[in-house]
Amino acid sequence: MARFVVEGGTPLRGEITPAGNKNEALPLIAASLLTDEPVTLHNVPRIRDVRGMLEIASALGAKVEELDGHSVRVTGALKGTEVPTALAKEIRASLLFAGPLLGRYKKVRLGRPGGDVIGRRRNDTHFLALRALGAELDLSSGGYGMHTAGLAGTEILLDEPSVTATENALMAAVLAKGRTVIRNAASEPHVQQLGIALMKMGARVVGVGTNTITIDGVERLKGLEHTILSDHMEVGSLIGAIAMTHGDAVIRNAVPDHMRMTRLVFKRLGVETTVEGDSIHVPAQEHFLIEHDLGGAIPRVQSQIWPGFPSDLTSIATAMATQSEGTVVIHEWMFEGRLYFADALSREMGARIILSDPHRAVVIGPSQLYAAELRSPDIRAGMALLAATLCAKGTSVINGVEQIDRGYEELDTRLRALGAKIERAA
Repeated sequence: MARFVVEGGTPLRGEITPAGNKNEALPLIAASLLTDEPVTLHNVPRIRDVRGMLEIASALGAKVEELDGHSVRVTGALKGTEVPTALAKEIRASLLFAGPLLGRYKKVRLGRPGGDVIGRRRNDTHFLALRALGAELDLSSGGYGMHTAGLAGTEILLDEPSVTATENALMAAVLAKGRTVIRNAASEPHVQQLGIALMKMGARVVGVGTNTITIDGVERLKGLEHTILSDHMEVGSLIGAIAMTHGDAVIRNAVPDHMRMTRLVFKRLGVETTVEGDSIHVPAQEHFLIEHDLGGAIPRVQSQIWPGFPSDLTSIATAMATQSEGTVVIHEWMFEGRLYFADALSREMGARIILSDPHRAVVIGPSQLYAAELRSPDIRAGMALLAATLCAKGTSVINGVEQIDRGYEELDTRLRALGAKIERAA
């Protein structure tokens, strides 16, 4: 198990470019199996989850070629349609192979998916959508087996606006016969980018970026060359880390249009940012003051579906709030385990946080944070704990950083370039 050794108290200064969007890369790897022509992806993040998806594609028989450090070509002439259980349990996104394999090969078998332990993450929406398209589900062998005589277009009302269920339904529908309408669809940037990529491959899709997506099925798709956008979750994480250290840094290629709500929420926590072309500048600040609601009421930071504040950034917002003067309620309604990491901030590091219930935390700041030995429970909480250690007094140890590695490419190396005193140890 790897760990980070972090000496806190050094402001982050300089320039940094975020890695490619993990949540865009994962469905695009799955979508590459919708055609037997090569799909070339650029700006692919070098992280564990991407490696896991490529291993699954290879295990299914696809030819996977690494063209350079951040480009990969997948040619999807498959030998089988069973996603190995050992690989599936390492990554939740393994579910994304269901739609492409059903659409193209009419059958799929999936092992139970793994992923972050942040609370219950139901898979029902995926299979309800695929069943509406004409697939039958078999749970008798412990995994998920699905088959179809042929998918047919239909009206689908998702029972929740799940990102990955929207992506699965979209990928299945592009080769289904007839018209499919997906309502209550997710509209996050990575869903939009998947839709754009599918249209480049020849899919007929209207409404990407809205909550209603219409797909007219086609017989076949062609290959693709596509560049993945920067990861807006990483950009948000970096804003928090830079601010918490009272640093002064520029985040290049930040896709500012995707950061509007995130910047608004950080402003509520007292963090000023400016947009400079395609970059976001986090200037040095000595003091952060939480903005009260009208009448002096305690404000609330609440995760929302897009274009609201992303659930994945509630962890870094919680950590940031410990350095801001005032009181704020963090409300994470999506996942009942997302805020459990806050106990380490208060018990081990000295933050003043009341975990009211699994979904709500009251943060009273500012607090002097102190070094501690910690463990990363999931990708986003691990990043938040890392940001906390960067501003803490003393030298901290974060164990289990493999979790952080799943979502952030070579984070220790890139933070050192900003002046962070961080080392990776076995």
